[in-house]
Amino acid sequence: MFDADVLVIGGGPTGLVLASELRLWGLRPLVLEKAAEPSGHSKALGLHVRSIEVMDQRGLLDRFLARGQQYRVGGFFAGLGTSWPEGLDTAHSYVLGIPQNVTEELLDEHAREVGVEIRRGQELVGLDQDAEGVTAELADGTRLRARWLVGCDGGRSTVRALTGIAFPGLPARHETLIAEVRIGVPWEEVVPVVAEVRKTQLRYGVMPLGDGLFRVVVPAAGLSGDRSAPTLDELRERLIAVGGTDFGVHEPRWTSRFGDGTRQAERYREGRVLLAGDAAHIHPPTGGQGLNLGVQDAFNLGWKLAAEVLGWAPEGLIDTYHSERHPVAAAVLDNTRAQMELMSEEPGARAVRRLFAELMDFDEVNRHLIGKLTAIDLRYGYAEEGEPPLVGRRLRDVPLKEGRLYEAARAGRGLLLDRTGTLSVAGWEDRVRLVAPAGDEPAVPAALLRPDGHVVWAGDDPGELRERLERWFGAPATT
Repeated sequence: MFDADVLVIGGGPTGLVLASELRLWGLRPLVLEKAAEPSGHSKALGLHVRSIEVMDQRGLLDRFLARGQQYRVGGFFAGLGTSWPEGLDTAHSYVLGIPQNVTEELLDEHAREVGVEIRRGQELVGLDQDAEGVTAELADGTRLRARWLVGCDGGRSTVRALTGIAFPGLPARHETLIAEVRIGVPWEEVVPVVAEVRKTQLRYGVMPLGDGLFRVVVPAAGLSGDRSAPTLDELRERLIAVGGTDFGVHEPRWTSRFGDGTRQAERYREGRVLLAGDAAHIHPPTGGQGLNLGVQDAFNLGWKLAAEVLGWAPEGLIDTYHSERHPVAAAVLDNTRAQMELMSEEPGARAVRRLFAELMDFDEVNRHLIGKLTAIDLRYGYAEEGEPPLVGRRLRDVPLKEGRLYEAARAGRGLLLDRTGTLSVAGWEDRVRLVAPAGDEPAVPAALLRPDGHVVWAGDDPGELRERLERWFGAPATT
């Protein structure tokens, strides 16, 4: 007897997106969150392009746009670049500024609307698995049984520790303090101080959050070693040491510290247990990629895990989660390391930074680096030699004869875009929907998209189409 199809450990953005994706296929996910109440503070402050597209593909974007602010400014890669690049391959060419607590609120609201059960104050302390499922033990003695379990429980993941998955990487060399506080001086006095200090120290800043709160960031004096939250006195001391004033900071709502260490799980799966989000990878917040990376992990995993539970998954489908997402996170670890080097105060690093600043004036360079941060240039490695460049990539929103692509994606099924009028998804109608493009995009006769929007085939040959349908969506329901 199973208490749920999938136990999702962790009720942050990654876990909530994953659970909602599973519900699209009629499964029973159960989200277990250790915290009794939402934290109310915001580690992350925005969504990048690919995550914005994900919200559009599931019909949530209007909610996010109503609570956020669109930005088309430079400086997202290591604070470099004076402008937002032109020509990005997306209908959503902007960064959406929105606090993480609001993102979690909206994702929690959506998850409950689609029928996800979320239990707070539930701490995982043990797990066992066998060939049929996973048994989770909670701190209160409760034991729950599910077919699969996914750890979305952050950088100090209990799930990862219990499964014995190694978490190798590079230790932190620098540490930064961060806090949400009130300040005791007018904002007009803060601006020139921050502008002057940031000429040489880029890990320093003050940002208004609304409601009289401010995000304060300042380098720590050294490595603490214990990751304990900094006190208000420590924050004041560092602000004075770096910028000459503490701005009268008071009433801290939240304080924390982060290092520039990077780690990644050796594997994202151990039997019937999987990892996603920060449980699978940690890195500095430079470039604002962490929350987005976790959301996109969940978007990749959800339909594949649903296919396993429902029994139509072709052999090896679930393992493409690791083979596709592990290299993506490794690349994010690399670019955050590079950004931290560019933000160093060392003379050599500052010289390289000046050179990079010149290069960012070239639109091609600016577009390339922002494409990395926003994940819209991602191409998964399943594309075969000689296939159209579209294969392996996600497809931007395009008009259809009825509506648009991202509206058609809201049911979470695959899509066959066919402008030939001759192709069919007979036998896969429960997993793939046939639609007709209205304009010139995509510039191929037909394209087969997975539920996460990535193209797995482009062409017009019915035999090739059938092979790809079987490869990604399993055997047809009828022969």
